[in-house]
Amino acid sequence: QVQLVESGGGLVQPGGSLKLSCAVSGRTSSSNRMGWFRQAPGKEREFVARISWSSSYTYYAESVKGRFTISRDNVKNTVYLQMSSLKPEDTAVYYCATTTGPTVHPALYDYWGQGTQVTVSS
Repeated sequence: QVQLVESGGGLVQPGGSLKLSCAVSGRTSSSNRMGWFRQAPGKEREFVARISWSSSYTYYAESVKGRFTISRDNVKNTVYLQMSSLKPEDTAVYYCATTTGPTVHPALYDYWGQGTQVTVSS
């Protein structure tokens, strides 16, 4: 079992920044890749970013490329999502998840956190 706990969400004005954290515990493995997803009301859960175990590989959705940065600290067992130049359309519940394969499909992620709300509004 793997437990994931997100934190860092909140209310931010358009153009602002926010940094999300995802604390990982339990049966972690060097094969675990980590991803961030988001889900807005009435919409399907969508891929945001993912990172390999060694941090040598990152991949982003086009909608966040250049504005969001995913990173991880394997000593602290924590994954981060630095979000900048936030837009109202970034408003959603953000989830972190873990998978063993290089994928952007939510169904292929094994464990999920409970999510943290990000609201971008003036």
